[in-house]
Amino acid sequence: MALKPVVLALSASGEATAHRIATTLDLAVHGREGRVAEADAFFPNALDHTRDLFAAGVPVIGVCASGILIRGVAPLLADKTTEPPVISVADDGSVVIPLLGGHRGANRLARQIAEALGGVAAVTTAGDLAIGAALDAPPSGYRLANPQDAKSVMAALLNGAKPRVEGPDLFDLESSENGTVTLVVTEAPKDGDSQTLVYHPQSYALGLGCARNADPDELWNLVETTLAEAGIATGAIACVNSVALKADEQAINEVARRLGVPFRLFDASELEEETPRLANPSDVVFAEVGCHGVSEAAALAAVGSEGTLHVTKRKTANATCAISKAPAPITTLRGRARGRLSIVGIGPGQSSWRTPEVSRLVADAEELVGYGLYIDLLGPLAAGKQRSDFPLGGEEARCRYALEQAALGKNVALVCSGDAGIYAMGALVFELLDRDADQHGVSDAAHRVEVVCSPGVSALQGAAARAGAPLGHDFCTISLSDLLTPRDDIIRRLKAAAEGDFVIAFYNPVSKTRRTLLAEARDILLEHRPADTPVMLASSLGRPEEHIRYRKLADLEVDEVDMLTVVLIGSSNSRLAQLGEGPRMFTPRGYARKIDGDLSKKKEAQA
Repeated sequence: MALKPVVLALSASGEATAHRIATTLDLAVHGREGRVAEADAFFPNALDHTRDLFAAGVPVIGVCASGILIRGVAPLLADKTTEPPVISVADDGSVVIPLLGGHRGANRLARQIAEALGGVAAVTTAGDLAIGAALDAPPSGYRLANPQDAKSVMAALLNGAKPRVEGPDLFDLESSENGTVTLVVTEAPKDGDSQTLVYHPQSYALGLGCARNADPDELWNLVETTLAEAGIATGAIACVNSVALKADEQAINEVARRLGVPFRLFDASELEEETPRLANPSDVVFAEVGCHGVSEAAALAAVGSEGTLHVTKRKTANATCAISKAPAPITTLRGRARGRLSIVGIGPGQSSWRTPEVSRLVADAEELVGYGLYIDLLGPLAAGKQRSDFPLGGEEARCRYALEQAALGKNVALVCSGDAGIYAMGALVFELLDRDADQHGVSDAAHRVEVVCSPGVSALQGAAARAGAPLGHDFCTISLSDLLTPRDDIIRRLKAAAEGDFVIAFYNPVSKTRRTLLAEARDILLEHRPADTPVMLASSLGRPEEHIRYRKLADLEVDEVDMLTVVLIGSSNSRLAQLGEGPRMFTPRGYARKIDGDLSKKKEAQA
């Protein structure tokens, strides 16, 4: 399990049990508002909160009826190989039921909880019941080379087949010399099949170096050749390692991706400490990066003082590779991660409008950075995480801080409302990365972090959905804030959009001190479209205080608009009609004309 589980307490009768579980396993408790007295975070709706956690990949331990958890996650069930564990626990702790994720740690976790509570783990997974183990979930530090064959091997064992174990017995099975299915534990490359499962102890670390912008295939071919010559399976590699200066090197990141292992970094000073153990120290390398070796030193740093250099430096024209070996499978990684900044848009506010990808990136993050209100809107998903709140107006400081924290090797989420790339922090992050140091840019380390952008539901989309379909034809967005955009540019864009007859969404329509531009925009638009053009005012979208109303363009008043309002102004073709239970605003795309044209052609053909 990559993320720590969360314990849900839904009622006072189960609150004590929830806290016992949390204390035993060092977990956070999320409690139902109004029903639980103490918790690390509170939520208003159990189904929604369970669904949010599950979508984010967070394992859920619910002290509640199983049906609540089932109904919560049911709409999201798709792939059992990636779904996080979901466990229900009786209020009195007497029964613990792993509902999902049995082969992803749920069964093991359920047994831990049952042991702590003195209850019973109601494990129903066939393999666990028959042989007491899930063969597709080996112990930490081991990797199954052919997981696609686990099902057939488990089926054979359930039908009475005897196992033959070659190497360490990872699952405490009774090995039979005449076994018809085989469990092999080996560092060497070996093919498995429908009757043979191959496990590799991850005892090796790969140290890599390369010239800037080296060809990824050149480095990958070197790695494959080196492993093959050494008789080491790719599955026996625990991590890829290099000097921190290579954090953003595409070739090394690609090797880590292909191997499916973490990429770890060491400062040059840390690698220099390994110099006495290097087989090929180099003054040239020291002059270039500040240490006497990269690939050998990184490999050795990854396994610590008890590890050894197993394969000395191999090289091509632009790449180097070395392999170290630890005395036991590697379960704790040394060095630091590359660092990642996720720029996420959480939508207008309500959790149901937040994408699962954004929820997952937030759940993965160690630190949340953003305007305090936006982080607050994450609710319990932000509980227990380090957060750095910045005020409105501190946008550049906010983005700079987020990049520099990621440069330390942290996983950081920069939280924005709506979509992070629409009038939000996405563009500013890349602007900072594009600046030179003398232009108030960011550190060299910050330039090497991984930057991930995830889309969110924009206020524009949220307002349009509430209205009906006002964006059915061409549209544009214009910010009426002249804080960053010269007023003359805003007026020029207003006139162009008015003449082009676009549906227009106004962002930042007014502020406490800026009250005239919206009225000026209204007057410009009235020169090009009818006075009764429909206008939608949408305030606090997706929040309890949401307020939707419609006006005619000529009747638009500045005083009923604030900074939390999106103003949608229709084109000359937009309509506001009473359809069903209320008014619906939409902009026809021209299908009626197409139908009329098709009918005319048909009549002409018949004539």
